[in-house]
Amino acid sequence: MTYVTHADLGGRKDLGAVVPERDEPLFHAPWEARALALTLAMGATGSWTIDQSRAAREQQSGYLGMSYYEIWIGGLERLMADRGLVTSADLAAGKAVDPPQPVARVLTAQNVPAVLARGGPTEREASGPARFAVGDRVKTSTTAIPRGHTRLPRYAQGKTGTITHCHGVHVFADANATLAGEAPEWLYTVRFAGTELFGAEADPATSVSVDAWESYLSPA
Repeated sequence: MTYVTHADLGGRKDLGAVVPERDEPLFHAPWEARALALTLAMGATGSWTIDQSRAAREQQSGYLGMSYYEIWIGGLERLMADRGLVTSADLAAGKAVDPPQPVARVLTAQNVPAVLARGGPTEREASGPARFAVGDRVKTSTTAIPRGHTRLPRYAQGKTGTITHCHGVHVFADANATLAGEAPEWLYTVRFAGTELFGAEADPATSVSVDAWESYLSPA
């Protein structure tokens, strides 16, 4: 049985239609901008990886009833609590009550543009040759997905597609979301026909491209 997270919603038919918000603002309320800033600032401390932060956001029981930035704040609270950076008294009060704990790095306002521009490179040295090449037909896994965070969406599991790009070796997000470490793997882009993913009701002219690590794939 494949485990999926709350964030793995693509292709589900029981959630209603996606209704775009016309002229949607960048933030719907001032607190949302603060939520983004707090998440970026705490991520820059090095207390967790970006994949661990994604996993924390996905693993909230109320995920489907939360707004986008409510999910971000909930994930941040979980990450900080798990690492002793915030206490239950702090969370109950909605402000710092207990003395702050030290962090490895502090992101200051003047350094934000440079840090955001630099990003977080994930490419690593290859320890062996790539198993697949552009043009290869491959099938995605339905059984090798770990319990927890995965970057292989459920709608693309057990499907056949064609490799269109090879991106080199990158940090394996599924492992990096846990204590397993970076476990770098070759990363590919796989293009799937819309009908392969969503059946005959899909527009036959559409396709979907998914970035997929090597352990997701086998020869078709």
